[in-house]
Amino acid sequence: MKFLDEAKVYIRSGDGGAGAVSFRREKFIEFGGPDGGDGGRGGDVWVEAVNGLNTLIDFRYQQHFKGQTGTHGMGRNRTGSNGASVTLKVPVGTQIFEEDNETLICDLTVEGQKFRLAKGGNGGFGNAYFKSSTNQAPDWANPGLEGEEKTIWLRLKLIADAGLVGLPNAGKSTFLATCTRARPKIANYPFTTLHPNLGVATVDGREFVLADIPGLIEGAHEGVGLGDRFLGHVERTRVLLHLVSAQEEKVGKAYKTVRHELEAYGEVLTEKPEIVALSQIDVLDEKELKKKARELEKACGKPIFLISAATHLGMQDVLRALRDIITEATPPLKEPPPPAGAEDFDDDGNDGDDEDK
Repeated sequence: MKFLDEAKVYIRSGDGGAGAVSFRREKFIEFGGPDGGDGGRGGDVWVEAVNGLNTLIDFRYQQHFKGQTGTHGMGRNRTGSNGASVTLKVPVGTQIFEEDNETLICDLTVEGQKFRLAKGGNGGFGNAYFKSSTNQAPDWANPGLEGEEKTIWLRLKLIADAGLVGLPNAGKSTFLATCTRARPKIANYPFTTLHPNLGVATVDGREFVLADIPGLIEGAHEGVGLGDRFLGHVERTRVLLHLVSAQEEKVGKAYKTVRHELEAYGEVLTEKPEIVALSQIDVLDEKELKKKARELEKACGKPIFLISAATHLGMQDVLRALRDIITEATPPLKEPPPPAGAEDFDDDGNDGDDEDK
């Protein structure tokens, strides 16, 4: 399955049905009267976070979603049926933006969370509604109200506990494949990883989710290489694991290059706890290893881990360190307070409408 983390979609809720103009014509009833029914409501457009999805690829093949128009009212006080609503199924962690791609509509971080993106138009009143003591034979009815239409952007930010960052060929995909059942593409050339990968790691009976993103290079925030467009997938993590390859000639410079790109992206990443590890140490002799370890510790200003995914050296130690930070960290994945239009959030399957026309 191809990975797609952004999609542009057009939505339109259904129009309300028109009210009916009708009068009773029944044998043996001395006085007739208006009996036109009301029109039905148009269908809404909802978005729902569901389990089992990790890409927005479905929205590449369908970009238009429309609610059904409500049925018109009929005589004998028959009310038209409501139009069927349509629901966009998206992965957990999807954000919905207005057409400007900046104004946030909602952030779906919990499985089953729903939000109404467009409300269907109300049905029009039939002429029976307008009957009164002074107007006993109204010969008009209301048309249904039009539905809402808009263009929106869907942006996926994967939900994981820990994120892997580093230069290309730092060993991130190998690390993920070693400690989880994920099977990312692994090869000895830059940008082997072209899209984020997720895996579930287990240490001492505790499970947590790891996210691996394509490598960063100098100038990524300006669009160099694959750019920093995938950094959004580690925004929700509680800790970052920064891998620096022991094959780098200057490991301190390699560390600072990635940190600079994280700082250019924003404080949301630079403020996260960070664990630094020198990876692929099985390719170095003891003397060279000590030299590069000291250089990396000086660059990051804290103790580092020495690991080799190929030989499993140091893997359990770094996984336990990640687990401890994840356990102690305040869970950031609480359901955020809804923005304007809070009544459009659906917690119990009802949209809160009272069917008033």
